[in-house]
Amino acid sequence: MTKGRVLLLILSCVSLFSAEPRHDKAAKKLVGAWRLVSVEGTDATSPFAYDHPTGILIYDRSGWMSVQIDVKGTRKPFVNGAGGGTDEEKVYAFDNYLAYYGTYTLDWKAQTVTHHLEDASSPNRRGANNVRWFEFQGNDRLLLIPREDGKGGVIDRKNATYKLLWERIK
Repeated sequence: MTKGRVLLLILSCVSLFSAEPRHDKAAKKLVGAWRLVSVEGTDATSPFAYDHPTGILIYDRSGWMSVQIDVKGTRKPFVNGAGGGTDEEKVYAFDNYLAYYGTYTLDWKAQTVTHHLEDASSPNRRGANNVRWFEFQGNDRLLLIPREDGKGGVIDRKNATYKLLWERIK
């Protein structure tokens, strides 16, 4: 056997047994269901004033995601049943709940996850891309930091104050 073939064989074996790339580990770590723990700061892109919010965020292996957040954590049933809400009740329910779904992509180098919105509770968000810096805190906590400044630009990460902390649902 020539030296070249031996080297090729060794490199092939090493690549088969080498550790998984970091971005694959991050993608696998992201997959699952996450419960909203806290929201810090104010979202520059929406008028929501968070007060004891609750929520769930789901990433699946096929590249789809969804999120739902009750902004105040106090939504009450309509007095006259599900189909009989007053205009005021409907406005309150809509103004205090956000949801969207779509696909997601990870950029390991930039440490971002982008949510590509297929649809959202706010119709004008359809087709938008929500870019979030991500940071794992141990195995069971995920910090997402939105990059948007609300004016079409990007906030510098060190100046970002709006943060959502999620905890893995087991």
